[in-house]
Amino acid sequence: MAGSERVAETPTASARSTAPEAVKILIAGGFGVGKTTMVGSVSEIAPLRTEEPLTAAGLDVDDLNGIEEKRATTVALDFGRITIGRDVVLYLFGTPGQQRFWFMWNDLAIGALGAVVLVDVRRPESSFAAIDFFERRGIPFVVAVNGFHGRHPYPAAEIREALALPEHVQVLLCDARERTSSRDVLIALIDQLIDAATGPRRRSAS
Repeated sequence: MAGSERVAETPTASARSTAPEAVKILIAGGFGVGKTTMVGSVSEIAPLRTEEPLTAAGLDVDDLNGIEEKRATTVALDFGRITIGRDVVLYLFGTPGQQRFWFMWNDLAIGALGAVVLVDVRRPESSFAAIDFFERRGIPFVVAVNGFHGRHPYPAAEIREALALPEHVQVLLCDARERTSSRDVLIALIDQLIDAATGPRRRSAS
């Protein structure tokens, strides 16, 4: 009887060992760079959004230069999920972009293994705070340049120089509206995280 109980426990342990790895990723950047759009385009579930309409009361604090068509803003977070292969499930948390909501970033960053910093080349300075945030906390990140209307007027090398990014930070050109493009950015980040985790082991074996 005791032996049969032990056998019955084995499938449960096996199922746990093959369960997908859950990874928390932040999608960050300045106000209006496309964070909500990226989470929505790539999520395999209906994304959770905490958007509120922009009002006249915020005109003095919200810089709409270059994004005059924007009508709503994230006030807490965006949430989505995407499965990468069989082994990894990414839980995506889009951060609020307006400065008055930046206090949320510290809480959202808890447990995050990596981040995507979205950049709008029309207003690259709007993403400096996000880059600084992840650099200071040692959270790995990639920079994804969102080509509004599908256009990329500047090559990645020029954007890297303009943002003063070190060589180890990947600069990727993307379209946050397109699922495949957004997914490719996330895969690049996951590959970077895997390389960072397995690099020492590879070097010691060589």
